[in-house]
Amino acid sequence: MTNFTPTAADRFTFGLWTVGNVGRDPFGEPTRQPLSAPYIVRKLAELGASGINLHDNDLVPIDATAAERDKIVSDLKAALAETGLKVPMATTNLFGDPAFKDGAFTSADRRVRAYALQKTMRSMDLGAELGAKTYVFWGGREGTEVDAGGKLMDALAWFRESLNFLAEYSESQGYGYRFALEPKPNEPRADIFLPTVGSALGFIPTLDKPELFGVNPEFAHETMAGLSFPHAIAQALDAGKLFHIDLNDQKMGRFDQDLRFGAENIKGAFFTVMLLEDTGYSGPLHFDAHALRTEDEAGVWAFARGCMRTYLILKDKVAQFHADPEITAALEAYRVEDTELAALSKFSPENAEALKNREFDREALGVRGPGLEALDQMTIELLMGVRG
Repeated sequence: MTNFTPTAADRFTFGLWTVGNVGRDPFGEPTRQPLSAPYIVRKLAELGASGINLHDNDLVPIDATAAERDKIVSDLKAALAETGLKVPMATTNLFGDPAFKDGAFTSADRRVRAYALQKTMRSMDLGAELGAKTYVFWGGREGTEVDAGGKLMDALAWFRESLNFLAEYSESQGYGYRFALEPKPNEPRADIFLPTVGSALGFIPTLDKPELFGVNPEFAHETMAGLSFPHAIAQALDAGKLFHIDLNDQKMGRFDQDLRFGAENIKGAFFTVMLLEDTGYSGPLHFDAHALRTEDEAGVWAFARGCMRTYLILKDKVAQFHADPEITAALEAYRVEDTELAALSKFSPENAEALKNREFDREALGVRGPGLEALDQMTIELLMGVRG
């Protein structure tokens, strides 16, 4: 591949909140003007994206009247019809309003939990109206700063109760949503419930309809916890629960930076693309990131173009990796198979007894070098463009 220009077939999507980010941070006011949703749709279509995703209030202000809401939605639908862009995923802003300062589904105040359900049902209605089939839950305020309130076990039960309610609502309305839990370890709370992909996967089987729920891993969130994003994706894929994915980048140990995909961890990005491509992931490739606060609008579109271009470049690098004969030989040497031992590893009482009595050359096993240094160096050289 030499042309890294994206098309709709690449399934790249952006959130209205990503390219629409105005550059505000906790220490500074916005550095860019807001962009309207129809304008964002048209610009992303020009760049080759396939869709946009949204929180309810990315599109409709929280205090909009019914008439204002209908006009805003109508204008967005017109832009979508004009460009062919889709809305594959929707979600709810349950973190911005002060009502949710101590949680939404996990608030100790039953009134807040009920309001969160109301707001989410209305947001699900909006998403369904726009054609969304995946619904993401990021519990940005579902956590604690202090545990003196003693709500840990209750909060998990409240969370479960809310998700069960909303799954039933989706089914009763015929929406057919698949729900994706988005883990994050911290920020804006000190500790957020379901902080990692593994914890979310452990929670899902406790729900009434676990088959409707999966995960939406994010590169930055796993990196914030010092974890490997490719490992998290592999765990989700292995469980059949990778319902959606957020691609961005992050420096470990920092605040949630939402950097351009591939901006910092190029090897992590490479192995992310390899996993997604090699396993045939067919869902949206969603960039949950935003341009640096330093940028003007031109920088926003350079950021969006860069996310997609980097993915396509790395996709090409994956093909080069698989086609490289020296890398192929190193991989074959790394994996040692034995047909007799493979047969013995399928349990039966006889195989267990035979395996217990088998003699292994322990010292030889310890001496053998698997060649990972050379394999890793070849990967680095490939990414640096000096192989082939």
